[in-house]
Amino acid sequence: MVSYDITAVNTVTLLGRVGADPQLKGSTQHPVVIFSVATHTNYKYEEGDWAQRTDWHRVVVFRPNLRELVMEYLKKGQRTMIQGKITYGEITDHEGNQKPSCSIVADDIIFFRDT
Repeated sequence: MVSYDITAVNTVTLLGRVGADPQLKGSTQHPVVIFSVATHTNYKYEEGDWAQRTDWHRVVVFRPNLRELVMEYLKKGQRTMIQGKITYGEITDHEGNQKPSCSIVADDIIFFRDT
């Protein structure tokens, strides 16, 4: 019998479309690739009309090999699957104000080719 002591789990899987070409940010010592992914949820009103809700997710990639693959192969509009964890923090805007942020730190990315 296997015994597990799981005290916390932080996993996220997204399947959606890339909102814009990935951007290389950060410094030479600490590079990071950032891009957005849109996911959609379809729902039906009581009257029978259908609607779609779009959620945008900020994805960050720190892993060196994965960063390179994303920069080379992932493009705006492409379908992709992201596996990683959700993180919360703050981002400083151009005026020096800190704003709350939510990001998905990617551990693995699957690239789909649209046909």
